[in-house]
Amino acid sequence: MALVPYEEGGGWTARQLHSPSATFHFASRTIRLQQDWRRLGVAAVVWDAAVVLCAYLETEGIDLRDRSVIELGAGTGLLGIVVTLLGTKEPARVRALYSTCCARVTITDRAAALEFLESNVQANLPPELRPRAVVKELTWGKDLDNFTPGAFDLILGADIVYLEETFAELLQTLEHLCSERTVILLSCRIRYERDLKFLKMLRERFSVSEVHYDSSKDVHIYKAQRGSRKDDF
Repeated sequence: MALVPYEEGGGWTARQLHSPSATFHFASRTIRLQQDWRRLGVAAVVWDAAVVLCAYLETEGIDLRDRSVIELGAGTGLLGIVVTLLGTKEPARVRALYSTCCARVTITDRAAALEFLESNVQANLPPELRPRAVVKELTWGKDLDNFTPGAFDLILGADIVYLEETFAELLQTLEHLCSERTVILLSCRIRYERDLKFLKMLRERFSVSEVHYDSSKDVHIYKAQRGSRKDDF
């Protein structure tokens, strides 16, 4: 069963949505992703928010080495793939010798999307980095005991705020995965009043600031941390 679709503005066309593949260039690599809108809906299309967050992580030079990172609602896997590539300290010829310096990335989505997600991840990571990226099932608010509380340095989400009925479970999941040191980066387009409602709910539990806005794609990136922490990542 396809995941629930939603309307998309900002110049998106049916051709982009239904294209069987999409190509991007990040971390000095060409990333070719399969898409499957007909079978999986929103989980199988690359949205602008993922592209903007990838670019932000790369252009800001955020140090991902030896960090524990989790992506929520990964879809095609673009963001998780880019984070794995950016989180590598050494050149390709010596990465295998210095694997402890690489980011440890957990890429998650609902069960229906995992096979598709795994195929994109495996196809776009070099063999020596594949062990650093684990694809794992995560339905927000369920089976959270499968994830160690507060185990992640960085939590990422791109365009995962769109269904109001998931907001409470998403917040519960963020709280479970967070420690005092954790940084959350959420990339999204503000489409509806309910999106602002989620930000209000987020601010009731975390310290939230907007760290980037891409006007060409109308995408915001928000950083959230527990309490009043304002640490740079």
